[in-house]
Amino acid sequence: MSETSRLRKPATLRRLALVSMLANVLIVVTGGAVRLTGSGLGCPTWPSCTEDSLTPTKEYAAHGVIEFANRQLTFVLSAVVLATLVVAVLVRRQAKLAALAAIGIPAQAVLGGITVLTGLNPWTVAAHFLLSMVIIAITFALWWQLREDPEPVAGSAGLPAAGPSGLPAAGPAGLRTAGQAGLRAAAMVIVVLTAAVLAIGTVVTGSGPHAGDEGATNRIDFDPASVSQLHADVVLLLIGVSLGFAVLARAAGASPRLQRAAWLLVGVELAQGLIGFVQYFTHVPALLVGIHMLGACLVWLAALAVLAHALATPARTDPVPVKPLAGQRR
Repeated sequence: MSETSRLRKPATLRRLALVSMLANVLIVVTGGAVRLTGSGLGCPTWPSCTEDSLTPTKEYAAHGVIEFANRQLTFVLSAVVLATLVVAVLVRRQAKLAALAAIGIPAQAVLGGITVLTGLNPWTVAAHFLLSMVIIAITFALWWQLREDPEPVAGSAGLPAAGPSGLPAAGPAGLRTAGQAGLRAAAMVIVVLTAAVLAIGTVVTGSGPHAGDEGATNRIDFDPASVSQLHADVVLLLIGVSLGFAVLARAAGASPRLQRAAWLLVGVELAQGLIGFVQYFTHVPALLVGIHMLGACLVWLAALAVLAHALATPARTDPVPVKPLAGQRR
């Protein structure tokens, strides 16, 4: 099989979409390492590392190496995303989503440059993280669409028709029921709450001790204890809604995949919440903050998976016994 034939295989596109999603999670984790080691200004300018050098200099030592290495990972991520776009165009599947993911990478690079040039302004740092969450959502959607949609086969019969979102269209029985509509609405609420938790979390970090540079004093002018309390309250609300969703999914006879996704989300949220409480009461050690950032990505992906399953999977429908009319033989 030629290289061109391999590139044109839908399986190749699915794998690239998965790698693209995981690479975006990795860049969030490595970006957190830059911040937590105080290396945010290890390269004090952008796009070069210093005014006189493209690469780190002895003046900035290890911090420069850490910051510069994180910048280089952006090129690796760009290569993966561009390869995904090329294959999507060749296969003629989900090219718009792949293009949207590709656009996000230079936007993220420019925002990262603005963050450095503004001396790690905490609001631009927060925007940098939240843009990563948007890109992760796009790459997840791309991977999900390719994973769920069957490969179109010319002249084949019996394949489910695609709905307006690109997912298989729902059958008349189940997906149009009030129970399924309730599950979809609740799943959307979960995603909105998760996004709120992530946004408030960036404010908590921006008002706390990890500004991204050892000598930085620029902080978001909020009381860290008050913002942390708000963050914890919204997290508890999210866990409560997710737990209720898992119970509702079982009661409504949702698909086993949706039920598993719901309980997985609850488990990830509980683990993330525990890490958050421990890091708060241990005065936010850098290692736990880094693990918490990875956990944020996992919670986000788990919430997106719940929504994707709720939108794509019909509720299980059992036959309803019909009572015979009077005088009718059983």
